[in-house]
Amino acid sequence: MIRALRKYIGLTAALLLTLGLSLLVHSQDKILNLYTSRHYQTDEALYSNFTKLTGIKINRIEGEEDALLERLKNEGPNSPADVLITVDVARLWRAQQMNLLQPVKSALLETRIPSNLREPGGHWYGFSKRARVIAYNKQLVNPAEVQNYEDLAQPKMQGKVCTRSLSHVYNLSLMSALIDNLGEEKAQQWARGIKTNLARDPKGGDTDQIRSVAAGECHVAIINTYYYVRLLNSKKPDDRAVAQKVGAIFPNQKSFGTHINISGGGVLRHAPNRENAIRFLEYLASDEAQSYFANGNNEWPAVPRIKLNNPALASLGAFREDKLNVGMLGHNQPLAQRVFNMAGLK
Repeated sequence: MIRALRKYIGLTAALLLTLGLSLLVHSQDKILNLYTSRHYQTDEALYSNFTKLTGIKINRIEGEEDALLERLKNEGPNSPADVLITVDVARLWRAQQMNLLQPVKSALLETRIPSNLREPGGHWYGFSKRARVIAYNKQLVNPAEVQNYEDLAQPKMQGKVCTRSLSHVYNLSLMSALIDNLGEEKAQQWARGIKTNLARDPKGGDTDQIRSVAAGECHVAIINTYYYVRLLNSKKPDDRAVAQKVGAIFPNQKSFGTHINISGGGVLRHAPNRENAIRFLEYLASDEAQSYFANGNNEWPAVPRIKLNNPALASLGAFREDKLNVGMLGHNQPLAQRVFNMAGLK
């Protein structure tokens, strides 16, 4: 009798354990753990709509890029993270070099995301684009004189150029593109010319550069487009007034094209919810999500021919993009930093 009772209790416990594990797996099937360095309020619509569409709940950890990468490294195989989303391809490239990402084979992603905006092996994909352009004071500058990045390093621009730190990843990526398009020697000459032509020491962010151009502190600056469009779209009259004093030029339209960078993501190496992670990346390539990138945060969609409902962004017009695979921007960054260091730029 006792033996039979023990057997019954054992079978019951095993059944409850199996049922518990089944419920846990079912629960996990509806979860996506996202690590992201994007901090834009408009991205909330992306996450909530994905959950409405799929029933998959997104658990989000936000942080600075370097901190997230260090966290992932320390978590190792025990990491709960499924997807990493970040800005600037150099950070995705770094995550790949740290062996934090796994390759994803998706016909949908390969069809919708242009080849120059994704890693050839599928480790990461770009989902939005931003261009690094020349901002100029409309009252002080003839735009015909600054049609190329190279023009910013010419003697005629001495004392007229503003920029944020040249060690910032945005400028390192630009230099990485110049190294590939112009060659290392000419890229070094460009860096030395920028050093000579600075109106002040590099400081602040891209919005600060636009304000400095509008105020006449400098005549031209290097900026990412979405900062400029953000001012154009601002509800604050003072912001719009600043933007109206400044024009934006897409450089190198007769040569290699304007440098572009991406915000993108990939599936993490130890993702516990891999299928959900792939489904999320595929959602980010959908028409709906691509429209949010453009209309919510003033970035261009990575997927071609998405209709823009952002008049300020559309007002910048079409332009020729540099078709360099953006992965090279990460690959060239160590050399880019050395080039700036040799020119005495920080």
